[in-house]
Amino acid sequence: MAYRKLLLPVIGTEAGEAALATAFLAARIWKAHVHGLHVRIDPRDVAPLAGEGLSGAMIEEMMSATERESAERAKGVQALFSRYVEEHGIPIVTDPAAAFTAGSVTASFGSVVGREEDVVAQQARLSDIVVLAHPEAGDDVSTSDALHAVLFDSGRPVMVAPRAAPEQLGRRVCIGWNGTAESAAAVAGGLPWIERAESVTILHAEEYQRRGPDVTGLVDYLAWHGVKAQTRQFKPVSNSVGAGLLAAAKEAEADLLIMGAYSHSRLRQLILGGVTRHVLEHADLTLLMSR
Repeated sequence: MAYRKLLLPVIGTEAGEAALATAFLAARIWKAHVHGLHVRIDPRDVAPLAGEGLSGAMIEEMMSATERESAERAKGVQALFSRYVEEHGIPIVTDPAAAFTAGSVTASFGSVVGREEDVVAQQARLSDIVVLAHPEAGDDVSTSDALHAVLFDSGRPVMVAPRAAPEQLGRRVCIGWNGTAESAAAVAGGLPWIERAESVTILHAEEYQRRGPDVTGLVDYLAWHGVKAQTRQFKPVSNSVGAGLLAAAKEAEADLLIMGAYSHSRLRQLILGGVTRHVLEHADLTLLMSR
């Protein structure tokens, strides 16, 4: 098994540029195709404002302004993607047969109108991995609709790029394991990375473990795939399991952390905090998550 098609929602921010570089770094490893996607705001989404006392003419003007701004944003995002592709000599193809013939990383770009979270989640269902930008510094991860839509509604692994583009990816892999269905899905979705890695370390903790197979079970399972995994038990840092998990991944010099997302309900994590939320907000390495 290998990854053949990566979906990259392209955004024109520093974090977006890091995600762009991360996606193509991953694609080079697998000689895969990267489809850059930009979702333009539908001007009709401003129509509900009419119920707040605005006249029809004002609504029309707002829709026109939204359309102009959306078009300018789309133009800038496509220019960013095209510039990267041209500078790195990556061929643009839309036909899978042409991509296979190229025998290397390939790319394509599309811009559609709609609700970003809906479009990205739906297109993700026919992609092997979705690469998303890291939440901007200071942003509340709970407001990232596209991230949560892909995690909950796509059924595909989500790669969250670090804030700065990584120099390497997938050589030293850590797995955050707690025995849940979500962590099992993450292992399944990340198995090509795990099998390819030079080093695989399973991170586990009593405070992290849920009902389900413990770390020895995962070691045995990976052995059936020819993977000799190490284990590392960690402790919470300042009462935070997420902080302890990230500290252990750093100690293992990991360049990719594979883990399940939201083993507890999203609502509970947003209110009380949780491992997934902490990792998403504070990780400085590439993540591969499944739900």
